[in-house]
Amino acid sequence: MRIGYFLSSEEYTPAELIAQAKGAQQAGFQALWISDHYHPWVDAQGQSPFVWSTIGALSQVCTLPVTTAVTCPTIRIHPAVVAQAAATSAVLHEGRFTLGVGSGEALNEQILGDDWPEADVRLEMLEEAVAVMRELWQGGVVSHRGPHYTVRNARIYTRPDTPPPVYVSGFGPKAAEVAGRIGDGYVSTIPDADLVKKFRESGGGDKPAQAGFKAAFAATAAEGARIAFEKWPNSAVPGELSQILPTPKHFEQASQLATEEKVAEAFVCGNDAGAHLEMIDTYAQAGFDEVYVANTGPHYEGLFDLYASSVLPKLSR
Repeated sequence: MRIGYFLSSEEYTPAELIAQAKGAQQAGFQALWISDHYHPWVDAQGQSPFVWSTIGALSQVCTLPVTTAVTCPTIRIHPAVVAQAAATSAVLHEGRFTLGVGSGEALNEQILGDDWPEADVRLEMLEEAVAVMRELWQGGVVSHRGPHYTVRNARIYTRPDTPPPVYVSGFGPKAAEVAGRIGDGYVSTIPDADLVKKFRESGGGDKPAQAGFKAAFAATAAEGARIAFEKWPNSAVPGELSQILPTPKHFEQASQLATEEKVAEAFVCGNDAGAHLEMIDTYAQAGFDEVYVANTGPHYEGLFDLYASSVLPKLSR
C-alpha cells in the first residue's frame, strides 16, 4: 500500500502547503493529495489558495506524485480550462500528476451564480467534462457541442507525453459506478468496501483506489480532539449536506449540532502511532491501494516525525 500526505488547501497558506510537501517527502511519504476549493468549509479553517498556483510551486520543491482530491471540472471552471491546467501541471511534474475529479459541492461551485443541479445531472456533467478534457489532451483542434459544454476551435499546445490519468471520486453507488466506467482510478474518504467493489465491478478492475483520512496531531488525544473540533466541525455534518450547503456560514450553522466527541470519531487524534496504523488497516481491509493522511492544526511537523519513526517503517516490513 502506498501512503501519502494530504495537503489541506482549506486550512493552510500556500507557504505552509509548500513546507508540508517538503516535510512529507523527507519523512518518507510516497505521494501527495491536494484539495481544490474556492472556500474553506468554515471560517475557522481560514484559507483557500488557488490550487493550480500551488501545484506549480510544488513541482519546484519535491518530486512526489500529486493528485487533486478533488477538482470539480463542471461549473466554476470550464473543463477546457481545467484540461489546460492539468496538462501544464503534468508537464511541470514530469508526468507525476493525476487529475482527481468529482461532481463538486455548492460551497465552491455556485460563486458565479449558477444553479446547483441535482446529483444525477452533476454526474452527467462530470462524465461529459472528462470526455472533453481527454479529447483536448490528444493535441488536435477540438470543437464540441454537447448537452452541457461547448468548445470551439480549442487546442492545448503544452501537453505531457502521456495524458494525465483521471481518477473519479464517488461517495455513493451511482458515483462509484461512474468512477468504474470512466475513471483511471477511484477516490474516496470513507473505508467502504461495498463502494470499492462497485467501482471494480463497474469497469475499475484492478485500477488504483485512493482514500484519505484526517488526523489532529497533538501531545494528547484530548488536545487533538479539541483542535479537530475547532477547525473541522463540518466533518460531522451528515448525508448530502456537504454537497448542497452554499457557504461557510451555512456549514457553521449545521455544525452547531456537532459535538467534539462526534468530530473526534472522524479523526485520529493525539500522537499514538498504533491508532494511525489501525486506521490505515481499516482502509486496506476495505480494498484501497493508497491512503493519504491530512493533519489539522499547527503540529504537522510532529505528525511527520511520528510517521518517519513509528508508522511508515512498520508498513514497509
